[in-house]
Amino acid sequence: MTSDYRLGCPKNACTLFLLCVATAIALPAQTFKSMISFDGSNGVNPYAGLVQATNGLFYGATFQGGANGGYQGTVFRMTRKGMLTSLHTFVGTDGSFPYAGLVQGTDGNFYGTTQDGGTNANTNCSNGCGTVFKMTAGGTLTTLYNFCSQTNCTDGAIPVAGLVQGTDGNFYGTTTAGGSGNNCANFQPRGCGTVFKITPQATLTTLHSFNFTDGYQPWGTLVQGTDGNFYGTTAEGVVSGTSCGFGCGTVFKMTAAGRLTTLHTFDFTDGAFPESGLVQAADGNFYGTTSAGGANSCMILGLNFGCGTVFKITADRTLTVLYNFCAQSGCTDGWGPHAALVQATDGNFYGTTTYGEANSACGTFGCGTVFNITAGATLATLHTFDDTDGAEPSDALLQATNGIFYGTTFGGGAFNAGTVFSLSVRLGPFVKTMPTSGKIGRKVEILGTDLTGATSVTFNGVAATFTVVQASEIKTTVPTGATTGKVQVVTPTGTLSSNVVFRVP
Repeated sequence: MTSDYRLGCPKNACTLFLLCVATAIALPAQTFKSMISFDGSNGVNPYAGLVQATNGLFYGATFQGGANGGYQGTVFRMTRKGMLTSLHTFVGTDGSFPYAGLVQGTDGNFYGTTQDGGTNANTNCSNGCGTVFKMTAGGTLTTLYNFCSQTNCTDGAIPVAGLVQGTDGNFYGTTTAGGSGNNCANFQPRGCGTVFKITPQATLTTLHSFNFTDGYQPWGTLVQGTDGNFYGTTAEGVVSGTSCGFGCGTVFKMTAAGRLTTLHTFDFTDGAFPESGLVQAADGNFYGTTSAGGANSCMILGLNFGCGTVFKITADRTLTVLYNFCAQSGCTDGWGPHAALVQATDGNFYGTTTYGEANSACGTFGCGTVFNITAGATLATLHTFDDTDGAEPSDALLQATNGIFYGTTFGGGAFNAGTVFSLSVRLGPFVKTMPTSGKIGRKVEILGTDLTGATSVTFNGVAATFTVVQASEIKTTVPTGATTGKVQVVTPTGTLSSNVVFRVP
């Protein structure tokens, strides 16, 4: 693996920054619950977060562990009550160590990546260079692609980020190494990383090879903006008078054809090492975190890596630091956010910090926090982990259609192997559409809770024909006359609105 020092210090051996120091706010009523403690046989150390499927269940992956003494990671399924079923244990030839979470495709299958393993073990990757896989809801796994299939891994190697399904039906992702970028030829595996496209039928196309001057090591999952372009970050690259050894990272935009534009280069003062992806908010701007850099000092091995930031970047490339972590005494507000943000139905952003508030269980780094932050930069800490309920949350939260947040921690819990947790802040249920945009006549799935008995589905007020498939799923099509706006479902218990607007081109 490249540079991952999570157990001793942050992922790229660096961590965190920002401008607007938020004041304390009154916290909403909330309920935290530790739902699962991984024990080895059902997985160890989940870096990845969860995804809610059309059947209403949650799916995720653990980085290590598995059945029969396996240690190369698992895929699992979980009910809302916390009953876990292991679906697959990786064995190396089909992939190893899944770092990112899954995405459910419009065909109902799940798609993901493993950072190691596969059939191409060589001098570049002794344990294999990673895979892309497809898995059915029942757990049947098929390897779609083995990275480093080309000489010198020009097709990419070590995919740490998850996949996103584009509006064209294909999946888009990144690799942290490989590619044809000559400025990283001395790294192993060689190359600065790639952006790729893969069809559901397993045809992979390398769209862009990073060359250090436009970024290095893209860790975060891409997001497709409302303009059809893909947006993402690189954790390092573009060195120019900064205090980051391999550069502080970038924000970039890329067309579906692979034309890449660097939107911002971090310089440590405004953040460093953005290891997570972005989220496009309702205001059209993109929001994200950096795991290092910023205005406050967090020391690791005698060096100041900064404490990390939350930032906003507009379409015209204007970046604003919204918050510098460790703004409070003792870092009670957390530091080192490695996870992306999620915009919830209340309009606020929710996220996690991997560290924060030193305690006896987790030492000087602390066990991490859950927080929310407004678009106006007011941050509130919602929960501080104490190791018994988890430690080091490392991926984005999921707001399920019942309004509750679900997440994972890399460590802590009853067996110190990680946990799954839930956090309710009293937000109401909603519905989610798959996809979130489409022309008239496009088939759409609506996810929700207790949809049985639904009497109406509308797209921005225009009625649509529909079929209730199960309590968690409705199938419909975009009706004639529909325009961009919220999708609403009328059920016996009330009217549910979609968490984001549905765009009708």
